[in-house]
Amino acid sequence: MKLPQRISLVRCTLSLDRTLILGVLNVTPDSFSDGGEWIEVDRAVARGLEMRAQGADIIDVGGESTRPGADAVSEEEERRRVIPVIERLGGLVSIDTSKASVAEAALRAGAQIVNDVTSLRDPRMAQVIARAEAAVILMHMKGTPRTMQKKPMYHEVVSDICDFLRRRAKRALSAGIPRDRIVVDPGIGFGKRPEHNLEILRRLGEFRRLGFPICVGTSRKSFIGHVLGREVHERVFGTAATVAASVLKGAHLVRVHDVPEMVDVARMCDRLK
Repeated sequence: MKLPQRISLVRCTLSLDRTLILGVLNVTPDSFSDGGEWIEVDRAVARGLEMRAQGADIIDVGGESTRPGADAVSEEEERRRVIPVIERLGGLVSIDTSKASVAEAALRAGAQIVNDVTSLRDPRMAQVIARAEAAVILMHMKGTPRTMQKKPMYHEVVSDICDFLRRRAKRALSAGIPRDRIVVDPGIGFGKRPEHNLEILRRLGEFRRLGFPICVGTSRKSFIGHVLGREVHERVFGTAATVAASVLKGAHLVRVHDVPEMVDVARMCDRLK
């Protein structure tokens, strides 16, 4: 199936002729890498603007940690964290949420993309996205953040994830979300052992058969620490290697914390392709 050449949004169109960079902005006290750093609105907005100046195409704002073992937060608390940041940031923002009510409020505040780690598990989510004419990133996760790393098992990891994403993309299309507003993400680190994550990256090109742009988020994740023996803030070079592999294997978007470094990696890999 031919891949879309762009992601069509209400206020802009994103060409896929180069790798797009999502800058991670966690306004949470407990995210695995930067929990608590950007919990204050002023600091969060300043960080978002900094990442944009460094080359991030999209600022991905999240108000609920999805690290392994993380506890859920209420809809009210999640909205309280993210909405003031989105309103003040302006520009191209995605909201990292699995709650339809939070997505709805974020889209009204100016977000144009919903990054849903549960791939429309909330029964209202697809309708909210379609009505707002927003784009969606559909990610694979096994279980929930609290349970996902408890002995995850697969019949065949890439085939199983492809089957899941194919079903969720069909649900999005049926709800009225056009093909050129759907992105798929295999969910590195979300219910996967280190060997699963490495296999996904080696075979990332197989996900192109789904017919949608691919987003990959490897930044600072524990499988890099497992391979290299590095703590979270020592994983920039390991992240660079996985971002390079992702781009060369067919990723269209990469979600990262270290924006200027990964912009350089992506631009170099774009030229190599």
